[in-house]
Formats: sequence, structure tokens, C-alpha cells
Amino acid sequence: MQVEKNRVVTFHYTLRDEQGAVIDSSNGRAPLSYLHGKGNIIPGLEQALVGKAAGDKLDVTVAPEQAYGRRDERLVQTVARKLFGEIAELKPGMQVRASGRQGARLVNVVRVERDFVTVDGNHPLAGRTLRFALEVTEVRKATHEEVSHGHVHGPAGHAH
Repeated sequence: MQVEKNRVVTFHYTLRDEQGAVIDSSNGRAPLSYLHGKGNIIPGLEQALVGKAAGDKLDVTVAPEQAYGRRDERLVQTVARKLFGEIAELKPGMQVRASGRQGARLVNVVRVERDFVTVDGNHPLAGRTLRFALEVTEVRKATHEEVSHGHVHGPAGHAH
């Protein structure tokens, strides 16, 4: 069976950055499963998997525009520390939920000063070219429930 819309695709992966350093991997863990055609993974990776089948191995390079987008420096802002009053100890690298004109979103804490905090609303991989080594382990038809919910369910189904 080949990868196409409304198929559950399961694969092992290793994700590397432009210099070849490993960012993430399913090595030693369960493979990743997603519902194809529902936007559950980055567009460039989903496109590369079309027509593949169990047992296929591929190397895919995904440009920022087909991954997490270009960095937008307007999403890096310095705000008053008092806005984070409920968080006792802010540290660079933390993710916090922030509210803005477009609603709530996760931001990364970049710098913490006495009265100010610099946050970055870009995805941590925004602006980066990503290199994936993949091995497709399974392709199956999605259940009606998975298609209607827009994501993969486990062996025992899924309770919402």
C-alpha cells in the first residue's frame, strides 16, 4: 500500500540540521505515526512521502518555507517582567504561554533581566533547512474515526 491521503503512515526518522548535527530521532523509541493529508507533519516531509510504501528508505531535505517558515524578527520582543508574575523563576530556554493580538501562543524565553524578559515567538526550527533520514515501516488505510478526527488513534481507539 502506498502513501496517499487518509492513510496512516508510520516511520522511523533521524532529523539533522544543516551541519549534520542530530536534532531529533526515533532511534530507540517507537516510530512516528501520522494521518497523511491532514497537515499533521511539516508540508515538505508530507510531500516527500507521497507514493512511498513500507520498507522504503529516503533522505529528504526540507527548506524553511516547507518546514517551520522563515524567522520573523518581529516575533522577538522584550516585555515587562511583571507580565510573568505567576512564574516564579524564568530562565532562558523555557517555553511559556503568552497572549497577544492573535490569541495565545507558546513563546521561548531568550533573556531574563531584572525588569524585562525577551521572548521569541518563532518556532525553534524556523529559518532552518532540515534533513531527514526516513524508513517507512507501515502504511495502512485510516479508520473512519481517524479520518473524521483528523489524526491517528492507538490500537484501542481514542476517547475525546
